[in-house]
Amino acid sequence: MASLPSISISNPQSESQPPIATPAFRAFISRLNATVRHGFSQRRPWLELLDRSSFSRPDSLTEAATRIRRNFSYFRINYISLLALSLALSLLSHPFSLLVLLSLLGAWLFLYLFRPSDQPVVVAGRTFSDREILGILVVSTIVVVFLTSVGSLLISALLVGLGVVCTHGAFRMPEDLFLDDQEPVTSGFLSFLGGAASSAAAAASPAVATRV
Repeated sequence: MASLPSISISNPQSESQPPIATPAFRAFISRLNATVRHGFSQRRPWLELLDRSSFSRPDSLTEAATRIRRNFSYFRINYISLLALSLALSLLSHPFSLLVLLSLLGAWLFLYLFRPSDQPVVVAGRTFSDREILGILVVSTIVVVFLTSVGSLLISALLVGLGVVCTHGAFRMPEDLFLDDQEPVTSGFLSFLGGAASSAAAAASPAVATRV
């Protein structure tokens, strides 16, 4: 009697998923989107930020510093948005630097943070260990940020943004701002930064833990 042909049954859940389709990456994107929406929902009206009748020259450096502190507590989301806008404009005016940063970010996300542990990185027939990948990414980040024009571009964009923010904060009179003194300084958009960082750590921790 002829033997029946064998039928191979594969479990779809056992097949490796690409990094962009992993639950950890989807959870990271979902949390990041939620924290961004929550942060921007607390921004102040831009017309209030640009009210010309509320501008005056400070009498001293102490008064200017006090104004900057109080205005930042009130307009912090708007100010950080201006810093982000300064970075975005600088990067868009230098497409090569933008491409390098996006490539570096993609390498961190898809080669280390959200890469499934059962998917090794193989280049030219050589399999790289997780420690080798981490070392290459760290060295690449140091080279890109500190040894190329990308780092100077980021620093100059941040300095321009900080100059605009400090100038506005020093000349904007905060007397008409209804600022709750009990409101913590780290609320609002700053809490978004902390929430985004914690979301990234929480989403990436299962993948990273398997590599330690």
